[in-house]
Amino acid sequence: MDAAVWIANYGLFGLLVFAFLAATLLPFSSEIAVLTALQLGLSPGPVLLYATLGNCLGAMTNYALGCLLSQPTLRRLQRRPWSRRALTWAQRYGGWSLAGSWLPLVGDPLMLISGIFRFHTAHILVLGLGTRLLRYAVLIGLLQHL
Repeated sequence: MDAAVWIANYGLFGLLVFAFLAATLLPFSSEIAVLTALQLGLSPGPVLLYATLGNCLGAMTNYALGCLLSQPTLRRLQRRPWSRRALTWAQRYGGWSLAGSWLPLVGDPLMLISGIFRFHTAHILVLGLGTRLLRYAVLIGLLQHL
């Protein structure tokens, strides 16, 4: 799936969809989608809004799946090395582990795990979702100064 095609064809909605999919366990990069959107001439403010919204909705989908399918999901996560790392972080640091939920590889499993363990809503909002907004704001800010 090519971010440039989605964004060129569907604009901000394409960015939202791509950022959503990137926040699931699919191997997409929302950062590349943000960069692509800016290169295609989309305004930084709406890019920040749509990328954050899509990525947060994807992250919350992971959280909801963790809540709904806690035992089967936990068994599945224990099979993969990067998921086991995320599980170890979550067990060690609890809701604070979500400060790493924006990171590649471990971030998406951390959101699943947050649903399994039913982390506090404040951790989900501030660390699980707030760090995603901060990541895009920093990325867009850096790209604006190049």
